[in-house]
Amino acid sequence: MKAVVRVESWPIRGEFRIARGARTAAEVVVLELHDAGFVGRAECVPYGRYGETIEAVAASIESACAGVASGEVMRRISTMPPGAARNALDCAMWDLRAKREGSPVWSLAGCSAAPRPVRTMRTVSVSTPAGMKDAAAKLGAAAVIKVKVDGRDDLARIAAVHEGAPAAELVVDANEGWTYDQTARMLPELRRLGVTVLEQPLPAAEDEALEELEHAVAICADESFHDRSSFSAIRGRYDMVNVKLDKSGGLTEALACSAEARRLGIPFMVGCMVSTSLAVEPALILTRDAAYVDLDGPLLLETDRTGAGHDRARGILRPSASVWGAP
Repeated sequence: MKAVVRVESWPIRGEFRIARGARTAAEVVVLELHDAGFVGRAECVPYGRYGETIEAVAASIESACAGVASGEVMRRISTMPPGAARNALDCAMWDLRAKREGSPVWSLAGCSAAPRPVRTMRTVSVSTPAGMKDAAAKLGAAAVIKVKVDGRDDLARIAAVHEGAPAAELVVDANEGWTYDQTARMLPELRRLGVTVLEQPLPAAEDEALEELEHAVAICADESFHDRSSFSAIRGRYDMVNVKLDKSGGLTEALACSAEARRLGIPFMVGCMVSTSLAVEPALILTRDAAYVDLDGPLLLETDRTGAGHDRARGILRPSASVWGAP
């Protein structure tokens, strides 16, 4: 088996800003696995929050594939920690298997039908209240809007988004940017502003304090949730979890997470990094059972992969056989 790894940069429309900083481009790692005339493709997004770098992730992928057959690659994937490198390898292997066996990934994964077009929530990134109100108004008929905040003037920002899109349900994402006192003060105010979910208000290392708070809205674990092993740690602190392939380490583990969430009766959001459709296509398989779909990463870019069929204006994601996961 031969691995071809390359780094790509995809410009973002405008600027994408969250509590940890701003970006003007999505830096992604693309993997092609060549084996016996077939090619499996995948994309991952290294995330500095978890100590990942483009260089280290690319090197890890190449090391896992060096001089071994596909069966050995699968064994090596199972021993890798959750993260971007494992995600790329796992999803590329799914794509490779689909091509070898002449069957789409959704069928190989045991699903009864192909993923359907789905409406994703839309994101308003951190800006001034006036800027965020304008951004929300431009999203038109978005049913759910994710509001990024950073701990400064956030109540005014949320109120501005609510005013700009009064019919939209709001999911507020602090990306670990709030303190305990801020969270306690903000929670009672959120529901009147159209907020139904608060995502990761506290740093993961400090989220035990969430057990002491009354959850006026549902609280969702993102940075505190990675794979199945995280379920025991979030009990009593969070009401739902955000499943992302780059955190879990690929479609295989993400499917296991969604199954475990259903077994435990915990709603889950399926999320993504800012990426192209090549990274998002595998996550579309999870959307049938998700309480929330937050897969607008490709819609934030200036351009997307050739063949992607999404409707940016309406926020509708349409699976594309030409991008990933089909024979």
